[in-house]
Amino acid sequence: MKPEDFADRQPSFVLEDYFEGKTRAWGFFQDLFGEIRREFVVDITGERNGDTVVLTEDFAYADGETERRVWTLRRLADRHYEGTTDGVIGKARGRACGNAFNWSYDFKLKIGGRRIKVRFDDWMLLQPGGVMINRATVRKFGVLLGQAFIFFQRLDAQPT
Repeated sequence: MKPEDFADRQPSFVLEDYFEGKTRAWGFFQDLFGEIRREFVVDITGERNGDTVVLTEDFAYADGETERRVWTLRRLADRHYEGTTDGVIGKARGRACGNAFNWSYDFKLKIGGRRIKVRFDDWMLLQPGGVMINRATVRKFGVLLGQAFIFFQRLDAQPT
């Protein structure tokens, strides 16, 4: 699968437009055996400045743990993007096309009491009504560890 496969699909996904303002997301992480390991809700605030968006993500996990992650995302030429946040090794890189956005990055993921380097491959698909579906595969040394499934809804704008 590649972003160009979604070129004619609507509604068109523009990352900096979608995430400007308030968004809420609900999700879970499923391990490679199909067992759901963690559930969470994320409140996201996006502040746009030209081609850059700062996303402040406040995670509330079902086990009571909380976490804040702040992304800085920048639009490059031809709907390509790059992003950084604590835990990302180097830069996240991706591309939007039609209703889809795909990006990947290496990340130091907290598992138990330690952090391990994993590779995320994220696919986001914007749906009519402003809901966005996200599936992220997580791998270490090319071996699937699991997948995160996340559903986003804009809170302060009319649906797309």
